[in-house]
Amino acid sequence: MILSLKKLVPAPVVFLYHLALVFLAALYFEFPSRRITVVGVTGTKGKSSTIEFANAAFEAAGRNTALMSTIRTKVGMESTRNTKRMTMPGRFAVQHFLKKALDAGCDVAFIEMTSEGARQHRHRFIDLNALIFTNLAPEHIESHGSYEAYAAAKFEIGRALVRSHKRPRIIIANADDKEAHRYLLLSVEHAIPSSLSAFGAHADEDEMGGSFKWDETKIRIHLPGEFSLQNAILAALLARAFDIRAEFIRAGFDALKKIPGRAERVEEGQPFLVIVDYAHTPDSLSAIYKTYASRKKICVLGATGGGRDTWKRPVMGSIADAACEHVILTNEDSYDEKPEDIVTSIAAGMKRVPEVIVDRHKAIARALSLAKPGYAVLITGKGTDPSIEGPRGTHIPWSDAEVVREELHKLLQKSI
Repeated sequence: MILSLKKLVPAPVVFLYHLALVFLAALYFEFPSRRITVVGVTGTKGKSSTIEFANAAFEAAGRNTALMSTIRTKVGMESTRNTKRMTMPGRFAVQHFLKKALDAGCDVAFIEMTSEGARQHRHRFIDLNALIFTNLAPEHIESHGSYEAYAAAKFEIGRALVRSHKRPRIIIANADDKEAHRYLLLSVEHAIPSSLSAFGAHADEDEMGGSFKWDETKIRIHLPGEFSLQNAILAALLARAFDIRAEFIRAGFDALKKIPGRAERVEEGQPFLVIVDYAHTPDSLSAIYKTYASRKKICVLGATGGGRDTWKRPVMGSIADAACEHVILTNEDSYDEKPEDIVTSIAAGMKRVPEVIVDRHKAIARALSLAKPGYAVLITGKGTDPSIEGPRGTHIPWSDAEVVREELHKLLQKSI
């Protein structure tokens, strides 16, 4: 009934409704973004990780920081896990977060900004000092109607930077991405391109982390993969734009040992690697598999949530089929679609017949039981998602990492 009503409401009315809500929120909290440094981060992948790198550098330099991301909300020393499954929440939440950051004496607030949030104008009435663009890949196609509409929704966040009353305004964009030129041409005071390829022989990465040379200083990160280096360099460019010295960037990045749900290693003394990662696009799945290319891989894959981005299911199945020694297909967030139908769509892209275990807990246990010394078990799709979403709005509390720990303890007890 609610969905039917939404379809009947004219688009201009929906536009005015969302805009009015956002304006009232900003008014109620007295336009807090005008009195604190605000950095937005947008893109398909890497937003949360880039924010964590930036936050680490700013904290190392003695700045009092706040952040709002898919992973957590932090204000000063207080940090709470994001349990709402909403990266950029509505209902006054973003403006309230900025007011709390201001009241807590924070110097800077980092906000993960999404296309879905932009569609509902949650990026409005936020005066940005800077924006980081990470990349763009096909995502939320059913929701937006097309890739072009999705890209346009993202770019509205760039327009928000142009509208900002702050000076100077800074855009930092991953120049290795095909959409970066649009962002770097925004009419702001400073447009800063970022490119991993520009570091050449001065950057390297492996499954334990990576490093790059920065202002004659070697910066080490503890997160694996080329994508982690890209995110770290974006954050380093931001820090330098705010006059943070290389020594603090180095110290901050060195202190960041892991980011929950982002190539997160779960270690309980087992003789093989277990990685929990949020990868939920073909590009990100390929990237995480490439990071562990030298190892035989047992891969647990759920692909996409029910009723959305159905196009990428066989694509991700094909990627897993090519990269993994053994693939276990399982449930992720089926919503009102049958999990078995989603799994069938993934398997359609595979040459080999995968193992299918719809129960995600059992799928993870099975993957761990198959692993031999030196193997890597890669569990992708949910990262830090706090629940599994089922039909008619039902959900069960969930943590991939906690399930892994539970099952590893059982395995290790058996081996004693």
